[in-house]
Amino acid sequence: MKRTRIALLVLVFAGFASVFGQAREDVVTVRVIPPDEGFAPGKTASVILELTVRPPFHINSHQPAEEDLIPTTVNFKPHPGVTYGGPKFPRPLTRRLSFSDTPLSVFEGVVKIAADVTVAADFSDPGWVIEGTVGYQACDDTACLPPADAGFSLAAAVAGGMKPQTAPSQAPAETPAQPTVSAAVASTEPPAEKPKAAEPAPKEPSPASSVAPSSAPSSPPASSPDAGKPAPFEGKGLPVIFVLVFLGGLALNLTPCVYPIIPITISYFGGQAEGKKGAVVLHAVMYVLGMAVTYSILGVIAAFTGGLFGAALSYPPVLIAIALIMAALALSMFDVYEFRMPAFLNKLAGGSQKGYLGTLLMGLTVGIVAAPCIGPFVLGLLTYVGNRGNVLLGFSLFFVLALGLGVPFLILGIFSGSLNKLPRSGAWMVWVRKIFGFILLAMAAYFLKTLFPNVLYYQLTLALIMLLGGIYMGWIEPTKTAGKAFPAVRVLIGILFLVLALLFSVQGVEQYVDETIAARVSGSAAGPAADVIAWRPYSDEALAEALASGRPAFIDSYADWCIPCKELDKMTFSRPEIIAASRSFAMFKADLTVGTSDKVRAFYKRFAVRGVPTLLFLRPDGTEIAELRGTGFEPADAFLSKMNAALKQSGLK
Repeated sequence: MKRTRIALLVLVFAGFASVFGQAREDVVTVRVIPPDEGFAPGKTASVILELTVRPPFHINSHQPAEEDLIPTTVNFKPHPGVTYGGPKFPRPLTRRLSFSDTPLSVFEGVVKIAADVTVAADFSDPGWVIEGTVGYQACDDTACLPPADAGFSLAAAVAGGMKPQTAPSQAPAETPAQPTVSAAVASTEPPAEKPKAAEPAPKEPSPASSVAPSSAPSSPPASSPDAGKPAPFEGKGLPVIFVLVFLGGLALNLTPCVYPIIPITISYFGGQAEGKKGAVVLHAVMYVLGMAVTYSILGVIAAFTGGLFGAALSYPPVLIAIALIMAALALSMFDVYEFRMPAFLNKLAGGSQKGYLGTLLMGLTVGIVAAPCIGPFVLGLLTYVGNRGNVLLGFSLFFVLALGLGVPFLILGIFSGSLNKLPRSGAWMVWVRKIFGFILLAMAAYFLKTLFPNVLYYQLTLALIMLLGGIYMGWIEPTKTAGKAFPAVRVLIGILFLVLALLFSVQGVEQYVDETIAARVSGSAAGPAADVIAWRPYSDEALAEALASGRPAFIDSYADWCIPCKELDKMTFSRPEIIAASRSFAMFKADLTVGTSDKVRAFYKRFAVRGVPTLLFLRPDGTEIAELRGTGFEPADAFLSKMNAALKQSGLK
């Protein structure tokens, strides 16, 4: 199994499960923002539906990436004399769940949806109530929740009537209150029927199930202290990324475009400060602040365009183009050609300015002077931030990069007498620059990851880049210096690259073997029946019959729109050890995709199912082994341990 990914999933699952029994909080709340100009007969105005998606959840966009997923919809309750236009959705984000490489089109945090409202010319009432529902399907990094509705309401005045006021979000009066199916739900009531207008055409029921599924509208949203507080960052390993970016900023100071200007810049600070120590430090602070502003703005811009950029990453030509750009930038780091900024920009950045504002301007524009060396690295980081699409993350990463670049200026500004201790500029800086060339080649391979035939080819490509980089940087690159430290440093860097090559190779082989075994097992439809789990469609009668035989039972409640459910089938239920252990159980699948049958309502109520996937173990007497219940994706090792525990509690081990 992919150990790193599994370990992260187990940690996330543990946190997810810990909140499952907490007091209920709605995943999505809606606030209606009226138009500034108000409403008038014969006029059209726009209202804004402000959705707040509670962390750590996201919801599918209005155009999901997969046909099985439920889109976000807006439905207004009709009112005589009022016409509602179609909703205008913002650009969605693209996200990848930790256990799936398939990109998803989602909304998260605060989402604003516009809609035109036209009041008839003969409208005579002083006002009316704008109300309706937002239909959505929410997921976090481990589980997807059944479709739900969030209600909204706004008291609207017309032409001098009562002043419009935003009413608290609430479900429409005709919609019966039902439990929001989320990680924090405590209610056990089954979901009610979802308005048909908010659903795509349902798929045919799965042949593996006789349970008619149901969607789950939410009840009136309750206020939550966490509402409106989007998670600042998503994903794993962010502390490591910040450290690497900071170290990258420090390393960029060693390139031939930056290193030679450090003593010149510090000397300029001293001249401006007229020998005053505190003034030198303040000039250094203003200089670094200027760099931080420039790079942080770049990060924010990249993140704002992240939705468009992330969506484009689903197209192979875009990925190939990005990889070619990265490779071209890498060649500039290898001195195949020189990457230059236009002359007028160099002139703007190179001119000395007086005073603290002049120092600030120098900091703002230093990136232009250093662009031939630091530009490729900055462009690579811009691409990463654009892929993530998180504004706070983009700002923070580039601010940290600026700090890495600025630390030497701050330190030398404080200890300006240490300038004579700096190593002299020389050919060793060209050698440092080439390290970034290999990093950019690795980034090119990263953007081509989904185009590789399998994970082995991808990991071996990274390993080959690291192998060539280690041999070249450690022993072949022709740079020579008179110093004694440089030969040792280059050998150390060469060894580090070789270690990375070995790690990529081992990880690639391990992942390829695991995936090959899983694919062969799950693809054994043409093979003997003993090679797959003997699933049975769930029904109360079938369960009672199976339990009468004295065997424990397992129920996998799933839905077609549930990504973690599919990953369970692919990565957990396909494993040979899981298949072997399943022979001791009566194995059932309950399809909860769509529908409103009494059987599904009874299933929700009987087993208190709050989300999918929900994994249930039953003793031979029909009682659930509550401590073994699972909600969300589970790796094979953890699931096998639960199977063994269920057999032990059932007296079969």
